[in-house]
Amino acid sequence: MHYFQHRDGELFAEGVPLRAIAERVGTPCYVYSLATLRRHYQVFDEAFEAIPHLVCFSVKANSNLAVLRTFARDGSGFDIVSGGELFRAMKAGADPAKIVFSGVGKSAAEIRNALTAGILMFNVESPGELETINAVAGEIGAKAPVALRVNPDVDPKTHPYISTGLKKSKFGIHIQRSLDDYRRARQLPHVEVVGVDCHIGSQLTTVPPFVDALERIRDLVMRLKAEDFNIRYIDMGGGLGITYNDEKPPAPRQYATALVEGLRGLDVTLILEPGRVIVGNAGLLLTKVLYHKSTDEKHFIVVDGGMNDLIRPALYGSYQAIQPVRRTNASTMIVDVVGPVCESGDFFAKDRELPVVESGDLLAVMSAGAYGFVMASNYNTRPRPPEVLVDGATFHIVREREALEDLVRGERIPPELR
Repeated sequence: MHYFQHRDGELFAEGVPLRAIAERVGTPCYVYSLATLRRHYQVFDEAFEAIPHLVCFSVKANSNLAVLRTFARDGSGFDIVSGGELFRAMKAGADPAKIVFSGVGKSAAEIRNALTAGILMFNVESPGELETINAVAGEIGAKAPVALRVNPDVDPKTHPYISTGLKKSKFGIHIQRSLDDYRRARQLPHVEVVGVDCHIGSQLTTVPPFVDALERIRDLVMRLKAEDFNIRYIDMGGGLGITYNDEKPPAPRQYATALVEGLRGLDVTLILEPGRVIVGNAGLLLTKVLYHKSTDEKHFIVVDGGMNDLIRPALYGSYQAIQPVRRTNASTMIVDVVGPVCESGDFFAKDRELPVVESGDLLAVMSAGAYGFVMASNYNTRPRPPEVLVDGATFHIVREREALEDLVRGERIPPELR
C-alpha cells in the first residue's frame, strides 16, 4: 500500500496535491511519502517478529538523509557499500552497531573508518579483502567482525544487471570454496568470524530462489558449527521485488514464513537488507510536459525530466508507470515519453498508451523511490532535481535543486589558461 491517490481527478501525495509541490519547487522533482516509508518498513520488520532479526535498510536504494532518519528513528539498521554511505548513515543518526558493510571494493581508509565507528560487521567479498581488513584492524588495535559473502550459485530469475548470486558474478566467494576461506579467516589474529552473508539479486518476484539459497547457506552453517565456528548471524541480503507494472511479488509475511522455516534450529540472528521493497513505491518523479512531436513512425511527448534524473528505463529497459497528475481527458494515444538529454536512450516509456496531455501538464513517473535520485547525474550539465518529503498535509524540501554554480564547484582553470 502507498499513499499516492487520485482525488476528484487530481493526484495527491498523502494530503498534498502534487500540483502544489510543482508550483513551489518546480519540475522535475522527486516526491516521497513519509507515511508510505514508515508503513513499508513496519510491515517488513513485523513479518519477522517470530525470530531474532535485524532489518538493515539498503542505503544504496535511497540515501536521502531524511529518508534514512525516518528508518533510524524506527529502529532500523543499515546496509552500506561505501564510506560515503557510512557518513550518510551516521549523519542520519544511525546506530553503528546496526550497520553492516557490504561491497566488493572496500578501501583501507573505508575499512578504518568503519572499524573506528564500531559497525556490526563487514560482509567480506574476497580473500584479498579479508587480508586487508585484518591488516587495518591490526594497525588500530581492533578486532574486525566479519561474515563471508557466499555465492550460492542460485539463479534469481531477474535482470542480469541486478543478478548477483551466480558463480560468474563478481560478488561473493563461491560456496564450494568458502569453507577453506572460513578456515583461513579463523587464523587471522585481528579478525573475528561472526556470520555468513548471501545476496542473490534484486527485484525478485518469487520465493523459491530465496529458499534455494537459504538451503545451501544452512548446510554451510551446519558444517561451520561442526568445526566450532561461532556463527551468530546469517545475512540473507535483500532483493524482494515490488510492483512496477503487472508483477505480483510475495508479501513480506510470505517471504518471512519461508525464511523462518529454513532457519529452524540454527540459533542465529537473521539480518535482512531490504531496499527497493521499502522505498520503491514510496516515491515518484514529477515532471512537466514541454512539447509534442510527431514523425511518420512515432508520437513523442517531450518532458523536462531526463535520463540523468531517472536512469532505470534507459539502463535496464525497465517499466515505470506514468500517469497524469490531473485526469482531464478520457482519450488516449500511443506515445514515447522522452526527455531533453541528447541520447536516443533518454526515455521514460516507449509505445505506451497514455491519456492525452498538453504542454504544461504534469506527469508522475511512479515507483521512483528506489534507484532514482541516487543514480542521478549531471550529464548534459543538468542540475540534479530536488527531493521533497510529504508528511500528511505538509511537505518539506529535503534536498534543494542544484544551482548552476553547484555544477562547477571544485573545478579550477589553471593559470596557463587564464
